[in-house]
Amino acid sequence: MDLFQISAEMNMKKSAPLADRMRPNTLEEFTGQDHIIGKGKLLYRGIIADKLSSIIFYGPPGTGKTTLAKIIANSTKKYFEQLNAVTSGIKDIREVIERSKERLGMYNKRTILFIDEIHRFNKSQQDALLPYVENGTLILIGATTENPFFEVNKALISRSMVFKLEPLKNEHIKMILDNAIKDRDKGLGEFNIEINNDALEHLVNACNGDARIALNGLELGVLTTPPDENGIIKITLSVIEECIQKRAIRYEKNGDEHYDIISAFIKSMRGSDPDATLYWLAKMIYAGEDPKFIARRIIICASEDVGNADPQALTLAVSAFQAVNTIGMPEGRIPLAQAAVYVSCAPKSNACYVGIDRALGDIEKGVMGQVPTYLRDSTSRKMEEKYILNKDEKSKDYLYPHDYPNGFTQQQYLPNELVGVSYYRPTENGYEKIIKERLKDLLEK
Repeated sequence: MDLFQISAEMNMKKSAPLADRMRPNTLEEFTGQDHIIGKGKLLYRGIIADKLSSIIFYGPPGTGKTTLAKIIANSTKKYFEQLNAVTSGIKDIREVIERSKERLGMYNKRTILFIDEIHRFNKSQQDALLPYVENGTLILIGATTENPFFEVNKALISRSMVFKLEPLKNEHIKMILDNAIKDRDKGLGEFNIEINNDALEHLVNACNGDARIALNGLELGVLTTPPDENGIIKITLSVIEECIQKRAIRYEKNGDEHYDIISAFIKSMRGSDPDATLYWLAKMIYAGEDPKFIARRIIICASEDVGNADPQALTLAVSAFQAVNTIGMPEGRIPLAQAAVYVSCAPKSNACYVGIDRALGDIEKGVMGQVPTYLRDSTSRKMEEKYILNKDEKSKDYLYPHDYPNGFTQQQYLPNELVGVSYYRPTENGYEKIIKERLKDLLEK
């Protein structure tokens, strides 16, 4: 590399976006993802010891996948190469493989190949890597925003450890922004910056755990805001709203507003108002509420407020939770909306919810009884008949419902102390009306 190339790289580094300049170089500088990179964790130990096998980092943008690969590059004694699956093809892969084979043969030095956006490689491109990952010529580090179990060759997955990165927590985003504001070498420390709490909170909430969005928003705000007469660049809420093109709304995830909005959301579904349901859902999504939290509330409402009036509601709500967990946001808003609207429009019944609470209430009050002998497990029933029942007393036989017409025959299932008690009282709503009529017909026969 000549002096002109060195100078060009230095200038590029200085003019690079803040998010790139602030990229950590060591594990000590890395923020967040303690579940995989905390001290003592497997990945931490592997990087420190330089004993890594092939790895795939999977998670949303801006959570540290590429950064971890760069840290490995800075700390390893192995040769490090990098490809981006968007701009690279099979020719580039073969060239890397040839260079790796030469290093291993001539210098006994293995190569780490980092492939960003690995899910963009097609099957044949991924297959080209497989023999060399398997024989140890290459140690693969892949990064992907897509679920690798769907998008990456199963043979590569089986030879790699998959580490899932989560969206960064708010406290981690705040630490990253604070470091960027103070750092005079790589960050914005040369400026006299003053950011008010409302602006900082909105920037942290709006980035949804993506450090890159947070740093880009901060940098744009600083570079486009002229200093005041005292030379201070004041970053206000309106500046941040404009920089990230997202209005601030009043919504504290741990405050009263959080509970008020989720309450309004649930009551709108219970009250069969799909328009209000979508409005409160949109407000939560816009404010960055955890989509899994929203999905769990839909599941509860589907069972508590719809119940057997439309049993399909619970199935759809659970499916929406699984969909959100699989595809993430922003696409996850679609199954959330589908499930919420379905629950809102479904016929309503809380008979199951009220019924289980009635039964729990009786048990809590001590209203309990023994299991009738003929309903007990066969082993305990035989012991009962042999040692406890009087010889002159004959226990009732269990009546197997399938031996009778319609798979039903009347017999006592409740304890003696609770005969005649009614816990489940089906309504006339939706499918529950059919259940009610069926139970009535059975009892009248």
